Amino acid sequence: MKLSDFDFEVPQRLIAQRPLPARDESRLMVVRRGTRSYEHRLFRDLPDILPPGFFLVLNNTRVFPARLRAHRPGKAESIEILLVKEQRPGRWDTLVKPARKAGLGQRLEMGDLRAIVVEVSGEGRSVLEFEGSPDVVAVAEKIGEPPLPPYIRRKEGESLAEDRLRYQTVYATRTGSIAAPTAGLHFTPAVLERLDAIGIERCEILLHVGYGTFQPVRAENIEDHRMEPEYFEVSRDTAVRIRNLRAAGLRVVAVGTTTTRVLEHLGRSGSFPSEQVSGMCDLFIYPGFQFRMTDALVTNFHLPRSSPFLLVCAFAGKDLMLECYRAACEREYRFFSYGDAMLVL
Repeated sequence: MKLSDFDFEVPQRLIAQRPLPARDESRLMVVRRGTRSYEHRLFRDLPDILPPGFFLVLNNTRVFPARLRAHRPGKAESIEILLVKEQRPGRWDTLVKPARKAGLGQRLEMGDLRAIVVEVSGEGRSVLEFEGSPDVVAVAEKIGEPPLPPYIRRKEGESLAEDRLRYQTVYATRTGSIAAPTAGLHFTPAVLERLDAIGIERCEILLHVGYGTFQPVRAENIEDHRMEPEYFEVSRDTAVRIRNLRAAGLRVVAVGTTTTRVLEHLGRSGSFPSEQVSGMCDLFIYPGFQFRMTDALVTNFHLPRSSPFLLVCAFAGKDLMLECYRAACEREYRFFSYGDAMLVL
C-alpha cells in the first residue's frame, strides 16, 4: 500500500480553529459499515443512536501545557519548545522551532527554567537538560501553553484560557499527554449521564498521547512506518471488567484511535488480560489489520496521510472513509482536533 492512496484535500475554511460553544453541539456522522451508509446527527444524540449491547472504553489521559516559550540568554526572541518525553528527571526529548536557534550546546531560558541542548537530530528533535533537575511538568503547568497542533493558529500573547479548558476531555485525570485524545472532547457530563441512564457502561484506560500519535508518516510504503512507543496502563479492575463485559456478549465502542491501539495491542494474543498491565504501545494499525477488540469507533476527522486516518481506514475500509470525508467536506463539517466527530458502527 502506498501512502499517496490515503491523501485528500480539506478546504482551509473547514479546519476548526476554535471549539464550539458547547462540546456536544459538534456534528456526528454515523457510519454503518454493514450497509456502507451514513447519516448526519449531533453528538448529543449519541445515547439515542447507540444500539443496546455496547459499552464505551475511554482514554482518561490529561494534557499538560507542554509548549514553552524560550529565548537565548540576552536575546529578545521566541523559540518554541514542545516537551515530548521525559527521559529522566530534568532531561527531555523536545521539538524545537526554529531549530537553527538551538544548536548543540546552546543555553535556553524559559521563565525560571534554564536548559542546555545536549543532543540534536533531524526534524527539530532535540534533547534538553534542565539545570537542577526540576519538576518540569509542574513548572509547565504554571508557565506553559496548551500544545495545540500547528494547524490551529493563535497569536503570540493571545489568551489561551479557553484552550486550557477545552483542549481537554471532561473525564481527564492522569497528567502526561502532549496532545488531546480528541474523540473524547465532545463528551459532556450531560451526555455521560444520559448514557448511564440507558445502561451504557464505560471503562477508562490510559494512553499518554506522545509523538507516536501525531508523528508524520513519511514512508511511501506504509508497511515501512514505525510508531514511536507511548506509555499505557490498564488497572486490574478495568481489565477484569472489560473481560467480563465482553464475555457477557457486550461489544466495545472505542472512543478514539489511542484507545483503539491500547485495546488491540492487548488483544493480539486473543485473550484480554485479567491483571493490571502497563508498558509501551507502538502498535501501528493500517488496512489489513485484524481487529480483535474493537466493535465500534468514535473518532474525529483526521489529517490526510496520517496514522489515525490509516487506522480508521483499516476499521471501516479506505473507499468508504474517503467517500465519507468527501461528504463531510460537501456538508462543511469541521475538521481535525476542534472539529466534528464520526461514529463508525
